Amino acid sequence: MNQRNRCKILTIFSNIYSDFKIELDFSSEFELLISVILSAKTTDRMVNKVTKVLFSIANTPSDFISIGVESIKKNIKKIGLFNIKANNIFRTCKILLKKYNGKIPNNRNDLESLPGVGRKTANVILNVLFNKKTIAVDTHVFRFCNRTNFATGKTTLSVEKKLLSVVPDRFKSSCHFWFIAHGRYVCTARVPKCFICHIKHLCMFKYKTYHNNYIV
Repeated sequence: MNQRNRCKILTIFSNIYSDFKIELDFSSEFELLISVILSAKTTDRMVNKVTKVLFSIANTPSDFISIGVESIKKNIKKIGLFNIKANNIFRTCKILLKKYNGKIPNNRNDLESLPGVGRKTANVILNVLFNKKTIAVDTHVFRFCNRTNFATGKTTLSVEKKLLSVVPDRFKSSCHFWFIAHGRYVCTARVPKCFICHIKHLCMFKYKTYHNNYIV
């Protein structure tokens, strides 16, 4: 895909997805960190359902230490990998209290040193909380970028690096959310809804093989 078409796509998305933001529910920096850790391999809807109860019980690092890891497990058991996530959250809370006075660090190295925080999670935190021009690549972003040829790569890291090189600065803070919205509701995994897609004339996927949501 050429740069001209990339910019056209980003401009279209900036209009149709202008109100689309992160769909995790949170009321503090710490709550966002916990929600993003929990969101791995799980839907945002399920995370919000769990954290609605969890955050009413504990919503600071000290609170989580007080209730203990077994209580954390009990309250997030509906989420995949809950044992691992509970242990990571408990350990992260200890580190936040010991090294950062309970605050969320604002740089990649410190964030990725926290248990359960990988590159994607760090990118989300840096983008949402600290207004950094990072681009988090999740399954929706990865699929959209490869399917359309917007930014191809065999790994999420390679796609991220490509995006950082081709997305103009003015779009970097928001494009992650636009790609998620498009991947979640239009460019879906099994059968993309090309018949309602606003960028099908720019996309390099063979969308003409689809009609009214049926393969023909």
